Amino acid sequence: MEETDFIWMDGKMVPWKDARIHVLTHTLHYGTGVFEGIRCYETPKGPAIFRLKDHIKRLVQSAHIVQMKPNFTQKQYEDACKQVVRENKLKECYIRPIIYYGYGQMGLATGKCVTNSAVAAWPWGSYLGEEGIKNGIRAKISSYSRHSVNAMMTKSKTTGNYVNSTLAKMEALNAGYEEAIMLDPLGYVSECTGENIFIVRDNELITPPAINALEGITRKSIMQVALDEGIKIREQLFTRDQLYIADEVFLTGTAAEVTPIRSVDDRIIGEGKPGPITKKLQAKFYDIIHGKEKKYDAWLDYVK
Repeated sequence: MEETDFIWMDGKMVPWKDARIHVLTHTLHYGTGVFEGIRCYETPKGPAIFRLKDHIKRLVQSAHIVQMKPNFTQKQYEDACKQVVRENKLKECYIRPIIYYGYGQMGLATGKCVTNSAVAAWPWGSYLGEEGIKNGIRAKISSYSRHSVNAMMTKSKTTGNYVNSTLAKMEALNAGYEEAIMLDPLGYVSECTGENIFIVRDNELITPPAINALEGITRKSIMQVALDEGIKIREQLFTRDQLYIADEVFLTGTAAEVTPIRSVDDRIIGEGKPGPITKKLQAKFYDIIHGKEKKYDAWLDYVK
């Protein structure tokens, strides 16, 4: 991780090395925090944060789901994100806001816990690598299932939820793959460890309904772009073997952006390289986030 100068903590800019918490911080022990991953991109008008309001809205909703009361407003979190980009003099970066229960209360009950907030930002390239963006990655079906909707609150980006993703990710990496694809408890394809998934069959784009996956903001963006480009799209459950025989497969996420998948469980997808619909949506997405498509300018929050 490339360090920057400052991290925003509870309304104050703190030097990176001084941004510390107590070892008995509640969220460290119980995974009760909520967070977001957001990206800022260089554009002709300066740095712009992609869909900032949507991300912070989801952050606040995540807190609501787990009965956490944020100690700042949505607008204040939005301003904090812009502030860390501006004061760290960043042109492109990844932004991580987090709301967590701090020091002073231990035990599973959170009613008396103190709520704290922080926002950090640092330069971070494509999560799955430039080679993966260009030529696609190898993925495997994980032996770990995605959470049942009644076992965890799956529409909240809760820190503890991601132990499930970490186990699946490490299993994939240890087996020589770049990413894991996770099935839901009924055996249908859900999402990847930190990304949503799309397949293309007969020139139609298909993605699992958000009922068994996170309501991804990049996912939502790609669905809108596909509609605007005249690409047929639907939300539908599908199985792992339908994944194997797809013409194209790609994943979407703030960190991973739009990354093609060239094989799943050693089955080549299509021609084993990014397909035409994937490449079209990928190129359009990169133009949008870099401020080259005026039609989507409302998706950019410029840092002034």
